[in-house]
Amino acid sequence: MFKYILQSALFVIAILLFAACAGQPNVPTRKSGQNKVLWDENRNPYADENDNVDVSDLDKEVTSADENGTLPSRSVQRVPFPVQEYRQLARSGKGTIEGHIYLQDAYGTKIPGAKTRLYLNPVTSYSRQWYQQSYINGEKMGKADSRLFNYLRFTASDDQGAFAFYGVPSGSYYLIGTVSCAAECGYASPRTIRIAKEVYVEGNQIVDTDLSRPIQ
Repeated sequence: MFKYILQSALFVIAILLFAACAGQPNVPTRKSGQNKVLWDENRNPYADENDNVDVSDLDKEVTSADENGTLPSRSVQRVPFPVQEYRQLARSGKGTIEGHIYLQDAYGTKIPGAKTRLYLNPVTSYSRQWYQQSYINGEKMGKADSRLFNYLRFTASDDQGAFAFYGVPSGSYYLIGTVSCAAECGYASPRTIRIAKEVYVEGNQIVDTDLSRPIQ
């Protein structure tokens, strides 16, 4: 009798475990020791640091300070990753940053960045180096420290270039995105143009700001 009861109990437990597992979404898990991802509410469980961490040199065809499509052969060495500075950043918030991303020609025509990825990169000594040397000066930089991945937020624009970030902690950020453009911008071949600007949000503030630049 005891053996029969034990077998029945094990059978019931097995059924319950199977049902619990079947109800879970099929989301890939990270290996032990990998960083936990801190996205905004537009979560993408299939994103990984190989897709998102290297914001400064995401694509070799991306240009920033100039439009000639070339980058220096020598890479600028990044400053050491400031661990304590990043640890002091807030992890959750109630702010919103929204707007449109686009290029604008000399006649005022806007070429939207349709269905493109945008980033929020907290302003720190580490990201400030990227902004000044990579974005402003157009210098190529080495691969970013993988720990930066923990602090990036991303979203995607719609067909008209509209975007929004929700649940943003108070603070200053570099808002970064790209617009792909070819003949409509007067280019002989397609180019992906990076655009970046500094934005600030506080509390539950809704910041309405466009990310744009003129076509050169």
